[in-house]
Amino acid sequence: MEPHAPSAAQGTITVARALELPALRRGLPEVMAGPDRLDRPVRWVHAGEAPNIAALLKGGELLLTTGLGLGARAAEQRAFVRGLAERGIAALVVELGARFATLPAAVVDTARSCGLPLVQLHREVPFVAVTEEIHTELVNEHYALLQRAEEVHRRCTEVLLGGGGVPEVLRLFADFAGNPVFLETPDGRLLYAAGPVGAGGAADPLQVWDGLRAAGLPGSLVTDVPGHGPGPGAVRARLAVLPVNAPLAPVHRIAADRAAGLLAVVLLQARQEEELAARGRGDFLTDLAEGRLDAADAPAQARVLGFRPGPGPLLPVVMRMATELVPPDAWAPLACAVHKELAGVGVPVLLGVRLPEGRVPLLVGLREGGERAAVADRVAAALRAGAERTAARPPVVVVGAPATWATAGAGLRHAAQAATAAQGLPDRPWHDVRRLDVDVLLWRLRAHGELADFVERVIGPLLAHDRTSRPALLPTLETYLAHAGRKAETARELHLNRQTLYDRLARIGRLLGTDLEDPQTVLSLSLALRARRHVG
Repeated sequence: MEPHAPSAAQGTITVARALELPALRRGLPEVMAGPDRLDRPVRWVHAGEAPNIAALLKGGELLLTTGLGLGARAAEQRAFVRGLAERGIAALVVELGARFATLPAAVVDTARSCGLPLVQLHREVPFVAVTEEIHTELVNEHYALLQRAEEVHRRCTEVLLGGGGVPEVLRLFADFAGNPVFLETPDGRLLYAAGPVGAGGAADPLQVWDGLRAAGLPGSLVTDVPGHGPGPGAVRARLAVLPVNAPLAPVHRIAADRAAGLLAVVLLQARQEEELAARGRGDFLTDLAEGRLDAADAPAQARVLGFRPGPGPLLPVVMRMATELVPPDAWAPLACAVHKELAGVGVPVLLGVRLPEGRVPLLVGLREGGERAAVADRVAAALRAGAERTAARPPVVVVGAPATWATAGAGLRHAAQAATAAQGLPDRPWHDVRRLDVDVLLWRLRAHGELADFVERVIGPLLAHDRTSRPALLPTLETYLAHAGRKAETARELHLNRQTLYDRLARIGRLLGTDLEDPQTVLSLSLALRARRHVG
């Protein structure tokens, strides 16, 4: 057999290469279909005889079989081969002898029409030996790829340690790939272009970008340069390589992924000091809140961080963000924006950030306790104004009770818990921690099964009704309880006439088996509705 010269990307095992290995050569392989497709890459080797084996495969496999699962009828054989072709396997290898002396015409013709490489083995071979040999080859090839990618990563690292930056890394990577390389914003705006050195006759990278990048050149490689965290900020930039001068191989993908990690570090350096300062203040406030800092030492450490309140009380405040909407690289500009807004509130403020918990803790210096509400209004407005620049959803702001240095830690801790428990409540400029005690208690019980059992026991039938029937009755109950059972106000808010409201309340009472006029029932229902936010 004259094997087809492989043309797949460097670093892969092709069907042609697999047929050249000793284990399969001993079987005297003969290509019966798809001789022009032997450059297909082999992802894995699988041996099996089941008629429905296509359903067990993922694509890219070299399938070894004796043909027992092919079926006896031509229709079964055609369906078997079509299923494998549709699954996208690399090739079908059938060992003659156990089931067939020669391959049926239905098998060969279907493989040819589907473009599926089909190979018959004239001698018996141990399938386990074939599997071992090809898998070893795959592992060796993958290791070689990793070595080459590691060398590029090492050179890029040396460039950065030597004082280089993004342009130097991109030029080095362009030389390695032999093709132009581009760094672009997530929305497709070009930041920097680099071409390989000494590529005679190669087009200018900017011309390549203008002519080919938007068109989507086949075989291009695009790798995300990560920011941090989920959401839009998860991608800080994109590294693109266009195969203008030479095709791209798997090693280029591996090396690009590693280069993207280095580029992410470089792109974050501009805000490193600002973020470290904000996180340092956040760590101080968190240590104070969690009792890791002696309250007697706190004033001196706060002064080092620039916080010098007067002799009046301290006001703990916590702003909690929707962390899935705020990538970590946005926390530094968020802190900066909030600082600018807080500069106009006229009171000393110590503000930090806590990335893991997605919150912004603060201590505010008051002249006296009576100005708590007025200062809270100004501080909350500043926090929300700063947060609007980086977050799509309004934050939760919780204001604690006036405290001393001895009690400020507990106040911050309570406000932080309340800020978590308050997520999902109607939006307010700020929440008074003293009005959230029930929510904090329920939030602390969220991990206990009893809370979920309580919700199910009290309002479970109503929840089940609303999942399958209309109109939903839960909003009626929530509004009714929010208005303390005042039916006229409830009807106005729900835009219902009174008779319709009375009918709905009666249905709720029947579903739950309760009297909505009973104070204890009202208390249980109110608690269950509030607890539902923490167990749902």
